[in-house]
Amino acid sequence: MSRRLFTCLLVAGAFALAALPAHADRDAVQFFSDINVPPGATVHDAVCFFCSVNVEGTADNDIVVFFGNVHIASHANHDVVSFFGNVRADDNATISHDLVNFFGMIRLGHNVSVGNDMVAMFSGVSAPGSVSVGGDRVFQPGWVLLIPLCILGCLFYFLVSVVRNYRYRQMMANYPFPPPPPHL
Repeated sequence: MSRRLFTCLLVAGAFALAALPAHADRDAVQFFSDINVPPGATVHDAVCFFCSVNVEGTADNDIVVFFGNVHIASHANHDVVSFFGNVRADDNATISHDLVNFFGMIRLGHNVSVGNDMVAMFSGVSAPGSVSVGGDRVFQPGWVLLIPLCILGCLFYFLVSVVRNYRYRQMMANYPFPPPPPHL
């Protein structure tokens, strides 16, 4: 048994040593640690889980954030996507392709340019009239999701109370009322 275990560990160690780490120039992928791109600096792709991305320089490709915020101060040359977070673009910022936000808030400054589509699903948008969007604007406010959930919650509460009331009545029908005094 120990020889078989030793062989398995030896093979696993050989595979671990043979594996090459992934390498991508100028890409930033972070978990629980914010990504900051200072003025004059460039990042290719920025992917962030449970953290935020702050771009004061330039993002050459996509910015994707899960459970964090995105701040664009200057240029994002491709898509900006945020799940469960906010997107903020300063005055005169540029997003060359799509801006997509799920369950968050989009705040755009004056003269912000979005090259293609702007999509806000179950979120809000705060944008002045000077914002230009080259494609479609799709907004689905959060209350559209909350109203059906509230109706289902009320229906569930009603059904549970009916079942509990029925069981209580069944229990009381089988129980002599009032209970007889205990015998000594």
